[in-house]
This record gives sequence, C-alpha cells and structure tokens, in this order.
Amino acid sequence: MGCAACHPKHEEHPHPAGAVKPPCAQCHEAVVKEDARGVHGQQRAQGNAAAPDCGVCHGDVHELKRTRTPEFRTAVPETCGMCHTEVVERFKTSVHGKALTRGIMDAPLCTDCHGEHSILPHSHPSSFVHRAHIRETCERCHGDVRLSRRFGLPADRVVSFEASYHGLAGRAGSQSVANCASCHGVHDILPSSDPKSSIHPSNLAKTCGNCHPGAGRRFALGPVHWLEGGKEPPPVKWVRNLYLFLIPAVVGLMILHNLADWIRKVLRLRFRARAAAIGPTGNPSFTRAWEFRMHRYERIQHVLLATSFIVLVWTGFALKYPDQWWARPLLVWESEFAVRGTIHRIAGAVMIGAGLMHIVSLFVNRTLRTHWKELWPRASDLSEGWRNFLYLLGITKQKPRLSAHGYVEKAEYWAVAWGSVVMAITGVMLWAVQYTLAWLPKRWLDIATAVHFYEAVLATLAIVVWHFYAVIFDPDVYPMDTAWLTGFSPRAREPHELHEPQPEPVISD
Repeated sequence: MGCAACHPKHEEHPHPAGAVKPPCAQCHEAVVKEDARGVHGQQRAQGNAAAPDCGVCHGDVHELKRTRTPEFRTAVPETCGMCHTEVVERFKTSVHGKALTRGIMDAPLCTDCHGEHSILPHSHPSSFVHRAHIRETCERCHGDVRLSRRFGLPADRVVSFEASYHGLAGRAGSQSVANCASCHGVHDILPSSDPKSSIHPSNLAKTCGNCHPGAGRRFALGPVHWLEGGKEPPPVKWVRNLYLFLIPAVVGLMILHNLADWIRKVLRLRFRARAAAIGPTGNPSFTRAWEFRMHRYERIQHVLLATSFIVLVWTGFALKYPDQWWARPLLVWESEFAVRGTIHRIAGAVMIGAGLMHIVSLFVNRTLRTHWKELWPRASDLSEGWRNFLYLLGITKQKPRLSAHGYVEKAEYWAVAWGSVVMAITGVMLWAVQYTLAWLPKRWLDIATAVHFYEAVLATLAIVVWHFYAVIFDPDVYPMDTAWLTGFSPRAREPHELHEPQPEPVISD
C-alpha cells in the first residue's frame, strides 16, 4: 500500500493542517468490528485508556509485520504479558510455551486458544475457551493427524475423550462435566511425567478429587485415555471379547429357533387347512382353552419391570449415543439439567425395587412360591429343548411334548434374573462413582462400564428377539399374549398342560 492509500490529499507539500489519523476500519472493517466485540474493545468503550488497541499488538502502523512470521508469533506472549504478566509466566513453563521457545511455530500460543481480535471472557458462551468449546479448541491441534505424526503426539486423545463418560456428557450439553482443561490445566499444562503436572500419578487423586471428592490414590491405577480395541485395560478387553462372542452366539440361536418355529406354525395354520382345523398338535381331540399363567401380584411386577426396562434402554443408549435422532428429545434441557442420567437412575431404582418385591413375595406367600417353583430348572429341560430344536429344524419328525413352563419360559426368566443382578451391581457402581473410586482402582469402573453396556445390548436384543416373539409375533398368540394383562393366555396347549386358575395371592397372608 502506498502512503496516499491511508493519507489522501497529502500528495502536496506542505500537508494540510489538522488531518485526522486514518482509522484502521478504513480497510479492516470486519476486524475492527470483531475487536469492538472483544474484551479489549469493550474496555476502551467504557473509558479504559490502558486497554490495548491495534497498535499495541501489531506495532507502529509504518512498521507492521506479517502475523504469520516467526518473529511475530514468538512475540505474542511478550505482548500479552504487558498486561497479563502472571498468566504468561505460567504459559512459558508449560509444554506449549517451551515448544514455542524452541522455535516450534506450530505450538499453540495465546491467540490460538483465546482468539485474535474477538477475544471474549471464558464465561461467555461464544468464547473459544468456554467450557462448551474447550474440546473443540484443543482438537485443532490434538485432533490434527499431520501434527500428531510430526511431533509424535498420541493421535487418539480427542477420540478417546469423546468416547468416555466426560466426552459423551459434554457432547450432550452438560456444563459441569470435566473437560480437557479440568484435568490438564489451562496455562500451566505440563507432561504427565512432570511431578508438578496435574495429571502426574502422584497428583491424580487431587485432580480427580476436584470433581469426585474422596477419590483415593487407587484412581491413578490404570490408563485414562483408551479406546475399545486399542490400548484398553486387559480386563476390559476380556469382557469385550467375551460379549462379542456371546451376543452373536446367543441372539443368533434365538433368531434361528424362533424363525424355524414361526415358519412351521405359519405353514400349519395358513397352508394346511385340515391341520389348522383340528389343532396345532394334529390331535383331533385337541380343544383350545385359555390357560391361567400369572397372578395379579406377578402382573404388577411385570408392569414395573417392563416399564423400567424400556425407559432404561432409551435413556441408557441415549447416554452412549447422544447424537442419534431418537436421543434428541432427552437433550433439550441437558445443559441445565441432567435429564438422561436422572431418568435412567429413577428407572434403575424402580427395576431394583421390582426385583426386591419379587424376592420378598417368594418368602412371604406360599401360592406365589409354589407358582415360582414351576420355573426351577430341571435336567429334562435340556433334553426337551434339544429335541424341540431338532424338530423345528426338520431334523426329526416327531414333535416333543413341552412342559407348561418349559425351556422357553425358564431360559427367559433366569436370563432376566441374572441380567438384573449384573445390571444392578454395575449400575450402582457407576451411580455411586465417588465411593467406587474411593475404594477401588479406576479399572474396576472401566470393567463395570463395559459390562453394563454389553449386558444392556444383550438384554435388549434378547427381549426383542426372544420375548417379543413369544408374546407378540408367535402365530399361536398373535397379536398379543394377554397373560400379562388378564392372567390368562390364549396360547393353544395340549390337554395335559392346561392348569386351572388358582386363587389370587394376598401378600399380607
């Protein structure tokens, strides 16, 4: 730019008297507006003459340097230090400050984190260093594959954080959950090997104790940043591999069993008129009857269990996958109130309460206890299930006689009982995280998290594939087995399996 671009009408000598100093907005209008919105511009507007302006940071207008030159970048901390002396001194001792001193121009400095012209206080929602944007600010460097490879930095730090409890809660809008700065510090960020670092093993209990009062030194035992399938704790890897085998195997067998059962029944009911007319067993003396299956107290337990389970599935997976469309209704107020977590814990308490109701009822009521004994496993259940499975697959021609409460009902009941205990124990550990961290190493929390998630996946698939088929999609009861509403089932059974309704139990007895 020539002189006359900023100083018009100065071509002649002598120059006009009283010429106004040309404003920077004459060329840099957008930048000046950004500066006016920042803390420095607001301070000047309020009459603070000491607040820095363009010239303080960029130098004399006739001696300007390009902002991307090494000279300008290395001078930025010194410029900011004219006002923010203490902060800059801490920055110089940090990993970022030392890197800049060594001449690494890609090292972040003041303006990279706080902004250049529109610098806002950290409490402002639009600030780069606001709690809601800390991860994004750090991600500019620590999520950059090129920089990670160039300087040998771990490339999975941002990804592993996003997959953690803190990252998931932050993505959902939580304003109180820990972020990068909560653990690593702000200006005095040091490597974990430095005894003064907030993430040094000797300091982790104190650092984590800021959010988790009472977290003991055991919390430092175990990795913090890890990914499934990557450098995860060995016990977590064992749990994951176990469930990755168990879930496809169990659910696959369920699908095969129910699909074969559905095909046989559809062929029998829809394409074999004579067989459909005389009944599902081919026995002409067969008569369809409504069988008594559930007492009133058992139906109440079932409603509590079913309702709490559905809510747990929705809110639980919304905690794990907050970006999905079905999770969004729960995130509307997440920044002000932990909707998902609160509802999830309430539903968990209801499920635990329903389980305790069930256990107590078996001790205090003989009728319920007698009915429950029909679900006690027997050796004959294995042979009955195996023979029926062979029949459904067409390997054998003779349909076996099934018990009134056979392997189908027993497998489901005991799976629910086992799953409820596992989910309750791991859920309480995650709920009472302060006590867990006070007494157990962090790896136990990681194990509980993995078990809780994979058991939830297995339970959800089992309910959808096994239970929903038995009570909804089974052609013998479609569109629904009404036993959970009325106590009586429309399922067609052989005469020897029919039971007369028993008196409704009274718990006070």
